[in-house]
Amino acid sequence: MRKRLVVLTGAGISAESGIKTFRDGDGLWEGHNVMDVATPEGWIRNPELVLDFYNKRRQQLKEVTPNLGHEILAELEAHFDVFVITQNVDDLHERAGSKNVLHLHGELLKVRSTTNPNHILDWTEDLNTGDFDAQKNQLRPHIVWFGEEVPALDEAIAITKTADYFAVIGTSLQVYPAAGLIDFTHPEVPVFYIDPKPIRIPNLRNPLEVIPEIASEGMKRLKKMLIAGI
Repeated sequence: MRKRLVVLTGAGISAESGIKTFRDGDGLWEGHNVMDVATPEGWIRNPELVLDFYNKRRQQLKEVTPNLGHEILAELEAHFDVFVITQNVDDLHERAGSKNVLHLHGELLKVRSTTNPNHILDWTEDLNTGDFDAQKNQLRPHIVWFGEEVPALDEAIAITKTADYFAVIGTSLQVYPAAGLIDFTHPEVPVFYIDPKPIRIPNLRNPLEVIPEIASEGMKRLKKMLIAGI
């Protein structure tokens, strides 16, 4: 059987495609305070602002393409059983060719009912006030906002436990519960950490290889190391 590579990706892998991350700056996401556009309280205060914000992000997504980091990760499926757990809400992993992608924080190209979180629809255009589900409930972005539960967490933990290799690419490892997934790897599983500004990972039991590069350059090195170890 082929070995399983489980990869946790964050905003850093999409940044090279032109998608900005508020964690690179001063807490602003595309000029907005994240508390205004990425919390349930922000939605209650000003749903029009939130809808407009995600409409612009959805349109921006149409203008960008996967980068080399996404592409190399997809290429590794020729050698490994690869599963991507991503904190990103874009679809760049899928567009690059990755087949097994779990979105921890939701998906920009989907919306859901404000009353039934399991009523999820594909959505590629603007979402506006008055766009309802079949029961006349307003639709909202299918995004896990700060303060909300992460429905996919249990599945992500189960996948992480099956890893033969675990890689962390372009994430600050400061957003929980996603950052805690690394603790569910078996102690003998090698961990590869790709980030231009890597932080210290406290209490890590695993063998660790730090690659202090941007995602595309780090993925080149990771691919060589993994394939050499087959």
